[in-house]
Amino acid sequence: MSLTRDFFISLSQNRLLNKGAKRWGLRLGASKVVAGTDMDSAMKTIQKLNDLGIACTLDNLGEFVVQKEEALKAKQKIIKTLHAINENQVDSHVSIKLTQIGLDIERNFCLENMRDIMDVAKELDIFINIDMEDYAHYEQTLDILKTLLNDFDNVGTVIQSYLHQAEKDILDFKGVRLRIVKGAYKENEDIALQDKNAIDKNFLKLIKTHLLNNSFTSIATHDHHIIKDIKEFVQENNISKDLFEFQMLYGFRSDLQKQLVKEGYAFCTYVPFGEDWYGYFMRRLAERPQNLNLIFKGIFS
Repeated sequence: MSLTRDFFISLSQNRLLNKGAKRWGLRLGASKVVAGTDMDSAMKTIQKLNDLGIACTLDNLGEFVVQKEEALKAKQKIIKTLHAINENQVDSHVSIKLTQIGLDIERNFCLENMRDIMDVAKELDIFINIDMEDYAHYEQTLDILKTLLNDFDNVGTVIQSYLHQAEKDILDFKGVRLRIVKGAYKENEDIALQDKNAIDKNFLKLIKTHLLNNSFTSIATHDHHIIKDIKEFVQENNISKDLFEFQMLYGFRSDLQKQLVKEGYAFCTYVPFGEDWYGYFMRRLAERPQNLNLIFKGIFS
């Protein structure tokens, strides 16, 4: 399993393959988990989910941006996404990767782009979630978030439970809307937990800590055992359902998503779209070997 994970993470970081994938269209089963390559497809997908009582977070995919011109184009795409959400009156916020808008180019350039995005998001009353990437970008991401929080209250980020410092960061961001995940990148043992049971245990601990701190929490998991544990915890501690939501990825466990909505829980689906689907798709294959079925379905369907 570790070899399979390492293989697909390695593929996700291959810039040449990522560039080529833009010309392929949604191949190899990616259409099962990516909501198209254009805005119209994304809006139709969100509307269908909204009709089921499911909110969304929309990610206009993009990685490996190393030129200012590319980053500025990505910023404009994100601003266009915000306007599309507003114009179509759909229930969705937006997720952004900072490397997409210039973090690998220059910190202040990236921050300036984020401020431009945040100005529009604030005007349109749309929340912005800063997706967390690999550990090489971790401290920079938290630093930019802290800077933005001085002027904006509609922004948050992701905390990865496999990181040793995750609990400290959860406490540092008390009161900030956070998405808590297990983590999808390969990090060494000095930085991250390696054992699945230890990661799961820390995942639950972080969620419970943030909830008890009266802070809105997006619980991002497909694991029904963890979901059951959280249901019991919020009931035992009289935690309002308005203080959290469950989150899952588009294309995964759709029946469970619908069931949670029927049970009265707030639910949000992470909806990725765009031509830069390759890195995202490879990381989904890395997370669970079962996801390889997506490739076979894509080839033979």
